[in-house]
Amino acid sequence: MKRWYQLFIMIIIYYSALSAQTTGKISGTVKDADSGEALVGANIILVGTHQGAATDLQGDYYIINIIPGNYAIEARMMGYAPMRVENVRVFVNRTIGIDFSLKPEVIEGEVVTVQAEKMSIKKDQTNSIRNISSEDISILPAESVYEVVAMQPGVVGNHFRGGRSNEVTYLIDGVSVTDAFSHEQTTSNVNPEVVEDVEVITGTFNAEYGDAMSGVVNVVTKEGGNSIKGNISLQYGNYLTPHDNVYIGLKAGEFNRISDLKASIVGPLWKSKLFYVVNVRMNQDDGYLNGIRYFNVTDYSDFTPRDVENWHVESSGDSSITDMSWNENISAFAKLTFKPTNNLKLALSGTWNSGEGKSYSHAYRFNPTGVPAWHNETQLAILNINYLLSKAAFIDAKISYSDYWTGYYLYENPLEAAYVHDEYHRNNGPWFYTGGQDKSHSNRTEKKLSGKVDLTWQVSKQHSIKTGFDINQIELSQKAYTIRNAFEGSGIENEYIETPDGKRIYPNYRPIIHSNESIHTDEYQVEPIHGAYFIQDKMEFNMMVVNVGVRFDYFDPQTIYPSNYRNPANQDYYVESERMSIYPEADSKYQVSPRLGLSYDLGGSALLRFAYGHFLQLPPLNYYYQNSTFRIAASDFSTTTGNAQLQPQKTIQYEVGLYQQLSRSMSLEVAVWYKDIYDLVTASVFTTYNQRRYGVFTNKEYGNARGLELKYEFRQDFISAGVNYTLAFTRGIADNPYSSFTRAGSEMDPVNKLIPMNWDQRHTLNLYGGYNTPRWGSTLLCYIDSGQPYTWNPIPQSPLSAINLFPNNEYRPLQFSVDINAYYQIAKIYGMNLRLTLLVYNLFDRLNEEWVNSQTGRAYTAVVQETDILGHRSSFSTYEDVYQNPAMYSSPRMVKCGLNISF
Repeated sequence: MKRWYQLFIMIIIYYSALSAQTTGKISGTVKDADSGEALVGANIILVGTHQGAATDLQGDYYIINIIPGNYAIEARMMGYAPMRVENVRVFVNRTIGIDFSLKPEVIEGEVVTVQAEKMSIKKDQTNSIRNISSEDISILPAESVYEVVAMQPGVVGNHFRGGRSNEVTYLIDGVSVTDAFSHEQTTSNVNPEVVEDVEVITGTFNAEYGDAMSGVVNVVTKEGGNSIKGNISLQYGNYLTPHDNVYIGLKAGEFNRISDLKASIVGPLWKSKLFYVVNVRMNQDDGYLNGIRYFNVTDYSDFTPRDVENWHVESSGDSSITDMSWNENISAFAKLTFKPTNNLKLALSGTWNSGEGKSYSHAYRFNPTGVPAWHNETQLAILNINYLLSKAAFIDAKISYSDYWTGYYLYENPLEAAYVHDEYHRNNGPWFYTGGQDKSHSNRTEKKLSGKVDLTWQVSKQHSIKTGFDINQIELSQKAYTIRNAFEGSGIENEYIETPDGKRIYPNYRPIIHSNESIHTDEYQVEPIHGAYFIQDKMEFNMMVVNVGVRFDYFDPQTIYPSNYRNPANQDYYVESERMSIYPEADSKYQVSPRLGLSYDLGGSALLRFAYGHFLQLPPLNYYYQNSTFRIAASDFSTTTGNAQLQPQKTIQYEVGLYQQLSRSMSLEVAVWYKDIYDLVTASVFTTYNQRRYGVFTNKEYGNARGLELKYEFRQDFISAGVNYTLAFTRGIADNPYSSFTRAGSEMDPVNKLIPMNWDQRHTLNLYGGYNTPRWGSTLLCYIDSGQPYTWNPIPQSPLSAINLFPNNEYRPLQFSVDINAYYQIAKIYGMNLRLTLLVYNLFDRLNEEWVNSQTGRAYTAVVQETDILGHRSSFSTYEDVYQNPAMYSSPRMVKCGLNISF
């Protein structure tokens, strides 16, 4: 038995992943209300649980390993009236201070009950952490966790404090769900109905968090309880807008354009021992960007001749309105929590997500069936073992396995006979494609076996030591093709037959995919390993809290690299051996990241804090393994190659903050920050011996960001209001790893100074207000964002056109939007609450410009010259159709109405 136990522990330690704490702590002091003396041996009970503590010689107590949620906490001692504090909200990774003043007992059994302050001082907060509870999420006009995250100060879209969008790590129950290939998306998602707490860290963070430079989002799910609770809702919606000249094909009465069915239930299978949570969601959205099917993919049109009589036009489409920005998604979540003893808890959860859809392509507006669709599917399983070693220490172990697949294609089979000849794929004259298909085809699978073991030890009331070890085993398979013609290069590939009715047919076509030696294929399968160890000490004193820690990360790409990037694939043979590449194993990477945070209590109602840290993150795996054969195309600037010797990217960040509790109902938080960003990945230009230029990803670029964040909050009874404001300045050399490479390929001068990045949004202001009672309520959310940069280009006749202007030299217009969430309980039948719901995005239907014309700085406009009109040859569109792209604007007003039944 002992050997089995040791083997089990070894397996847990070996298979691990990026993880984070999912519990909180309550601490405080118990005193005599009359004399102020500490009460020794008072019992503190977390009502409804088996957790509690007894005060020490100084009257102090602490309770660790508390699951996030709302609690009542009670203090009892012989000779004193018991005191209970209700509605104590425990957040992940936070210490909640609750002090008791017990009065000598007058009436036996009398319990003094008080309500916890909603605006409690955040004494242990040493950095910018925002915790959003399930109650807060439920009243916001938001349908996903990530919409809630985007409302927080310091967040601009997917960018946290000026960093690139792939510098954030997302966690579910402490397990990383950020895709390793791009770091741009999450592999798994849970619905807000099963979320207990969301921890958003926009700046510096403790040593337990890694593989992130700009921020961390930790989503903690619910566990269920002894009472059965359920919820089912059905919503239908539509896009209601008078801008039918922009959004064609939308009908005001079509209220099934959007549908959303959600159901969840929580409860016990074995009272006080075994609990369950189940949630499912099915939603579809036909989108608001449509096309007109004038053409089918097998239509051939030629508008090249100047004379209309010589045009060849085939238009076999039915002119129907076709959805071009639709999506359908299904998700399911289930969790079992087993508490066989007071000290042991086992939780097993599973998440399944599946979705597909299309993204609008303006070039295919009149040939909408030629656009591929995206697809994805994920399974995630997490086993969490939490064991309380004593009142002062616990072990938390997690084992997880995820299987994520995503694809982008017209047909799953790349050799599908329905693919058509490339000669149909033409846009000369009208700019729009009048047939043919986008033949991009990609499949990517990312499997990850992971786990983590953490030990938290409350050494004393002042010191909480936490240490842990994790390791990831990733299996990444990438298959990206451009589908080619088997008759390519045969001399007969473009021969055609013309039918009596004028239809042109190209018979010499059969779809094929080339081997990995071709530039039209990028295929690889790799199994890198990533591990880490950390240790940190949270020191909590009467007036000060100190967080100090260090993190050690390890990464082994487990692949090879060419020794000579001037001849990486040995495509050219040279007698001199130094001109030929050999392929050694890539080096393992190591890095050490120190972290420090301080907070100082300024008189009980204010908190001053400072944080500093080094934050390192591995580049997305795509930049390690892309073009795994290292072959270079014959033309310049058409190849980029991965580099297995890439080092981690690095941010050094400083932060100073002030939290002020203005009253029992109001608080104000201000933070100023600065960060330097080093070793950002960029595609550097290399030249082969035969003078072919291509790109290799290297650690080269630098950037910096600075800013100010302000958060005001008001809560009283059923009223809530707040202001989130961010002032930010983001500077760098390149927006993304391809920017400098593309600029060099266009024979433009390199950027030799720090310029604004294209997400450099100077001002971000979010305002919200709500009145929410158990029966009815509404919350209004207003977004005001200053414009983000774009690259202004002068017209050819301007003298400035001869100058290579730097990118991001102008700013787009301001954006403004108002969203609303409302509900009204219409009845209560057999213990079930029936509630009408209303959700509106972009209430005032403002046309917010997501991107603009590079010459005018506005959407839906252009500097039109006579040559543009003469060069546009089309029998079905105008030149205005070309530059009037509806995707330039954000979504129009969207309204969802529904019925919610809860019990």
